[in-house]
Amino acid sequence: MRKLRRLAENIGFGFAVLVLIAPAILVFLWMLSLSLKNELDNTAWPPVFIPDPPTLDNYRDVFARNDFLLYARNSVIVSFGATFLALVIGVPAGYGIAKMRAMRAAALILIARITPGLSYLIPLFLLFQWLEMTGTLWPIVITHLVITVPIVVWVMISFFEGLPTELEEAALVDGATIWQAFRHVAMPLARPGITVATILAFIFSWNNFVFAMVLAGRETRTLPVAVNNMLTFEQISWGPLSAAALLVTLPVLLLTLLAQKQIVAGLTAGGVKGV
Repeated sequence: MRKLRRLAENIGFGFAVLVLIAPAILVFLWMLSLSLKNELDNTAWPPVFIPDPPTLDNYRDVFARNDFLLYARNSVIVSFGATFLALVIGVPAGYGIAKMRAMRAAALILIARITPGLSYLIPLFLLFQWLEMTGTLWPIVITHLVITVPIVVWVMISFFEGLPTELEEAALVDGATIWQAFRHVAMPLARPGITVATILAFIFSWNNFVFAMVLAGRETRTLPVAVNNMLTFEQISWGPLSAAALLVTLPVLLLTLLAQKQIVAGLTAGGVKGV
């Protein structure tokens, strides 16, 4: 009976996981199918799921209509820059909030995280226009901090709260300053949390579309804008649109697959207090 119960629990768990991830898998496979078919098959009824024959013309169209390498370089610069600055600001901020138990500051960070980015866009755009920074990558990097800093701070608060205080107290007793205790004791212990915060901040920065669409010039557009360039007034070209979306999604997808163990380990470690 115990083996049957365990088998039933495993089957039930597997079915629940399948129900949760099936829509995402189906959408991804459908995008892949659209990118490998011509427009006649993409608009056919009933829908054609398996390309016959598959074609790479949609991917060639994406590279022909966009300076894809330039957009990729801009996305790399913006995402890495915004993630690095978010870590420099967010990790010490998360440590300070966690150790001082500043719940109001934590609530403020949460409000900043859930506030739509459009709320910041108009005043920031006017500021960058006044500073004559429009047309460069700096406005996009700075506006992405609105997204990345709250993520890093909120993740690091939970990790620093879960660290044992005895180690830091021992360092302070031995004559270390609070900065030395943070740098040499807290940060090495919170390395899984820093890894998770880095990955999440990079993903959210890479996928952001609104800020780049409004603030970027012709030479400073990022990859999500390349997807928007596939839309025309005459019709929606589903093949090139899906091909561009897959090319933009591929780096983030590979990063998530390669770092999934670190993400799970980091989130698990952050959820266990006193470990």
